[in-house]
Amino acid sequence: MDLADYPLPHLDEALPPSFGQYQGEHTKAWAAKIAEFDGFVFVTPEYNHGTTGVLKNALDYLSAEWANKAAAFVGYGVVGGARAVEHLRLVTAELQIAGVRQGLYFSLVTDFENFSVFTPGDYQLPYAETLFTQLEAWAGALKPLR
Repeated sequence: MDLADYPLPHLDEALPPSFGQYQGEHTKAWAAKIAEFDGFVFVTPEYNHGTTGVLKNALDYLSAEWANKAAAFVGYGVVGGARAVEHLRLVTAELQIAGVRQGLYFSLVTDFENFSVFTPGDYQLPYAETLFTQLEAWAGALKPLR
């Protein structure tokens, strides 16, 4: 799923998301889509030691739809997006999203050709396998709470 398919203006709901009384059609569509999933893989570049405003806004739009679900994190940037992932872990924890331990961190220097063509090394494969195994297990374990 791509956030470009769910264009959300800067949070424009009249009431806080925790009330669950969404008014905008864009919010209702976003809520319905997120409600379908048991877990998420968040992919974020790093800008100024954090995630993007677009992703943060998309998270801020909802509340209950995120709760008691699992997430894995993938970052990319000059230092692999690690600081953006840590920022995202804090935000998602407040939304009651359980983050798995394993992450993936891609460096613009070593995992991208000319800083634009994604060319990860094979050394990333075991980390990716662990990430997806953990995500599937946590999503299943949290299901009874939803």
